[in-house]
Amino acid sequence: MMTATGSGLVAEGISLGFGGLQVLSDVSLTLKPGVITGLIGPNGAGKTSLFNCLTGLYHGQRGHSSFGGTPLDGMGPAQRAACGITRSFQNLAMCPELSLLENVLVGLTLKRRSGWFSAFVPTPAQRAEQEDTERRAIAALNELGIASAAHHKPSDLPPGTLRLAEIARAIASEPRAILLDEPAAGLNAVETRDLMRALKRLMRPDLVLLVVEHDMDLIMELCEHIYVLNFGRMIANGTPAEIRAHPDVIRVYLGDDADD
Repeated sequence: MMTATGSGLVAEGISLGFGGLQVLSDVSLTLKPGVITGLIGPNGAGKTSLFNCLTGLYHGQRGHSSFGGTPLDGMGPAQRAACGITRSFQNLAMCPELSLLENVLVGLTLKRRSGWFSAFVPTPAQRAEQEDTERRAIAALNELGIASAAHHKPSDLPPGTLRLAEIARAIASEPRAILLDEPAAGLNAVETRDLMRALKRLMRPDLVLLVVEHDMDLIMELCEHIYVLNFGRMIANGTPAEIRAHPDVIRVYLGDDADD
């Protein structure tokens, strides 16, 4: 895995609006390598909008972002992926006709260096790349503890395994930053616990990991640093203990007025 240098993934003063609706206002955060960071907030707080700005799907009207000291402004999702930033999705997008392993391979195949000619006339280089691709896909499944399900179809597997497979697809390309969008959505308590254990095993000193979640118990137990959004503004950031005690967080998220 490549080493993330500089100050990790940084967003500074991001503001985003659609028409007359301001969804993010002067939002800043720093995602450091080696730290599992959480992003929380009530419904409508702007979490998804900020997530999409970090991954290049949206571009703020103001503000800047960088990764390892490299400016990201103007880069779309594909360009940011080439820089080592990958993401998961809330809604699982597994091809039902393919095995779990083949679903992971699909994402890696799109990034192959081999040209179109090698798809019809395999060359030694193409075969070596194919073997390397399969090795990385199997390693990703194994790292998340689901290698035993590699040859099963998605329809035969529980939601927890499919969610881990989605993450395996993200890590198989050996990224420098992984951004997870509600990875515990639809999981029961046992599956959520398995997810947390898998993410802790996955963590590396050189890896940036962001988790956007509604599951407060998961965030508090898993994350070392937490950012809190409300109505498009960053109202708090700190350790789990600091977030639990923050009066604004208690009022808008953890208290009686919480939307979740």
